[in-house]
Amino acid sequence: MSPFQKVGECLYRYSSNGVYYARIKCGGKEIRRSLETTDPYVAKRELARLKDEQRQLDRSQGKLTLRELCDRYLKTVQHQKPKTIERKELIVRRIKDDWPTGKLTQVSKIKPSDVDVWLSCYSFGPTSRNSHVESVKQIFDAAVRDNVIPRSPAAHLRSTKRETPIRKTPSFEEFKAIVSEIRTQSFNAEAAESADFVEFLGLAGLGKAEAAALTQGDIDWQRETITTFRQKTKSGFAIPLYPQVKPLLLKRRRSGSPNELVFTIKDAKKAIAGACRRLGLPQYTHRSFRRMFITRAIERGVDVKVIAEWQGHKDGGKLILDTYSHVNRAHSQRMAQLMVDDLELQKSA
Repeated sequence: MSPFQKVGECLYRYSSNGVYYARIKCGGKEIRRSLETTDPYVAKRELARLKDEQRQLDRSQGKLTLRELCDRYLKTVQHQKPKTIERKELIVRRIKDDWPTGKLTQVSKIKPSDVDVWLSCYSFGPTSRNSHVESVKQIFDAAVRDNVIPRSPAAHLRSTKRETPIRKTPSFEEFKAIVSEIRTQSFNAEAAESADFVEFLGLAGLGKAEAAALTQGDIDWQRETITTFRQKTKSGFAIPLYPQVKPLLLKRRRSGSPNELVFTIKDAKKAIAGACRRLGLPQYTHRSFRRMFITRAIERGVDVKVIAEWQGHKDGGKLILDTYSHVNRAHSQRMAQLMVDDLELQKSA
């Protein structure tokens, strides 16, 4: 007597443990699979789902290999940035070279454990691991969309949470010293231009790309606003024409030329590096001055939501609260002192 008892159309029950199994035919091929349940109602739902999945599969692609799937994937990323393409090509090469069952394995036969074994071949940090996870998930997701497989064997993978470093941020005094040091390099033809560029970054709290793309027409002198476009989020936003920035922009104002760039350089990387080296300061970057702006704003009690708007963020300040939590703690202690009653101050005196 068979240990499998037929309890319905395409549905069987294993007598020793009560687990239900499916036995169906699709495209002339018999499929037997455990439904991983002892509940008859759950088993019927899983059987229906299995039948639906198998009906949607494209049997003509049943022999598609991992190598062919990877090549197909690479064709879909050619519109991306060169560095992104280079990184994904490296990951694809690693898949082809180091896949535990070989690059000629049929995609339909790849198991989740195969993906885990492949990832375990490498010793890399969170950022690199997340890039590999993202790419392998995209590769198998493409196979699901093309009806090659019903489910992705990489669906269980999760990104690794990266540590949030506290990056070095210049004080306002260091910032002013850097600008002054750049400006005094008279032998450098771009010294004044570089100094103005760096000064604008620190006083306006904008990034290198936003500053480089700023035109005369982006500055509304009547409404006292600056309209800019954040390259990272591909969205435009407006900031106030801050009082500390106004004298600098007035000096660079060119009436009647709305399309003229405010700054003639795209970055001041060499000027910043040279100034930091001569002053004996850490090697700050363009981003350091944006962090300085945000830090100063928090320390001066500017509302976080307002700072987020100034940075073109649309999350109500969540990113700033997370990134600058170390500043918030110090600011919180100072604000706590405001809660001390006059009577308590007199007692302490």
